[in-house]
Amino acid sequence: MQQGIGTGRPARAAVAGAVVAAFVTLPGLGAGSLWDNSETAYGEVAREILLTHDWLVMHLNGHPWYVQPPLYFWIAAICAKLFGVTSFALRLPAALATVAMGAMTGYAVARQVGTRAGIFASIILSTCLMQAVVGRMAIMDALLDLAVAFAIFWWFRALQTGRDRYVIFGWVAAALGFLVKGPVAPVLALLVIVPYAIWNRRAETIRLPSARAWIVSVLVFVAIVAPWYVLLVSRDGIAAVQIQIMKYTVGRFTGVIENQAGPIWYYLPVMVIGFFPWIAFLPVALAWGIARLRSAQTSPETARLVRLAIVWTVVPLVFFSLAKTKLPNYIALEFPATALLAGLYFDAMATDGRRRLGLIVSAATVPVFIGLMAIAIAIFARDNRLTADVHELVPDLIAMGATLAAGALLTLVFVARRRTLAYAPYALGVAMLVMVDVMAVVALPHAEAFKPVPALAQTIQAQRRDGDVVAIQSVAGGNALVFYTQPTVAVLAAPDAPANDLGESARSIICAAPRAFVIAPKKRPAFDPTYGRSRRIIAESGRAVLFLYDGPRCT
Repeated sequence: MQQGIGTGRPARAAVAGAVVAAFVTLPGLGAGSLWDNSETAYGEVAREILLTHDWLVMHLNGHPWYVQPPLYFWIAAICAKLFGVTSFALRLPAALATVAMGAMTGYAVARQVGTRAGIFASIILSTCLMQAVVGRMAIMDALLDLAVAFAIFWWFRALQTGRDRYVIFGWVAAALGFLVKGPVAPVLALLVIVPYAIWNRRAETIRLPSARAWIVSVLVFVAIVAPWYVLLVSRDGIAAVQIQIMKYTVGRFTGVIENQAGPIWYYLPVMVIGFFPWIAFLPVALAWGIARLRSAQTSPETARLVRLAIVWTVVPLVFFSLAKTKLPNYIALEFPATALLAGLYFDAMATDGRRRLGLIVSAATVPVFIGLMAIAIAIFARDNRLTADVHELVPDLIAMGATLAAGALLTLVFVARRRTLAYAPYALGVAMLVMVDVMAVVALPHAEAFKPVPALAQTIQAQRRDGDVVAIQSVAGGNALVFYTQPTVAVLAAPDAPANDLGESARSIICAAPRAFVIAPKKRPAFDPTYGRSRRIIAESGRAVLFLYDGPRCT
């Protein structure tokens, strides 16, 4: 099998991958306020590092918070210190990690099979929907995905060359991933590389790490991970680590955390949407990869990458499908593998496109996927009674859809002709890039209507006095209210809620304060006491209102 054009130039593929990822993630990065729940929660944890000057124990709403390790929050706090506590600063760590992921994927693939394949893989990865979304959010998943991918690629290189330094580099990446999101980083990297090594060993000799490499790797891993945990235990006790490791790491696999459950097939539609629009090419790329493994003419370099891509796709999918707690972004760490496989396939077709019927059919299905996405958005808006709100976004959605549809049609034209087939990934990649940037720069600012809390928080900050209490009741956005005001914020039980309902007693909070600002639904329940205090609406936003309770104290 011929190599892609420009072999031996992995740096060129890395630069191309970084540039594409930067254009996908950086324009409009600070547009709009943070999204509740995760963005505002993690943004607030980073902000409270600056408020408390405590870089050891993370805090949320003024209380110690042991849910995640500190690396993302340290980086986000540094960015906030440099650029202010803004959406841009708190999203910047994820964007930079996504840029690094594009560069690293392009480099790793190009080093094996050629520059063109590396560029294709990096473009496909950076322009798939979930990679673009995760890279634009103030969450730690982009950093975790980067650490896991670095570990896998370094260990892959170690098995190929037998050089100990690559083993050590992989464990450095795994250790940093541990500081981002706990043991899941080294566990998933090992769950990928060990089955790959066993499979690849059946086809060729692999070079296992030496005893020296293992010893040095363990020492380096402990040196990176242990200090923060030792200091945390010395200050807050072993219970802090038990909460993080056992409850919020192991507990996510064995039980349901924060009602984030789903069926065993949960991640199949997530993959379809997350790898959009390139999901149209994944089945035929997988079939091509399996055929390549059965062919004696396949180069060892291509065969290794195909095996790695298949294991990297299947194992995390099975792992997260078996877990009890499920969130869409968990599966994003396997998209470097699917992008790798699709990139190899496009490169092979560009080199020898005599059997490109499957590629043509796949390209023709992209407009179908666009139509299905439009239908899904319409159904979601109808089922959630958002039709009136979404109406304002219709021009933006039409522009995004038209851009992507034009790119899909141009891609189909390119793959239909053998001479222009090599341009197809660029056409669809650029269309996806433009669509994402239109979404970020134009559509997302219009989506502020879906976020009532930031506007109401501005009113609170303008009118609050020392001793005032800030609370939220029966409205989503408690983390956002903390982020846009100051800790602590009370979360109140509904007025007609049973005694065992989650939330603090509205009576006790409202009665104890000189004044209480409470964000609540505009539509009031039948039982709606004022507890003897004066209550008036001082601001409205969407379906929420801001009440001010003042006047004589409750008796």
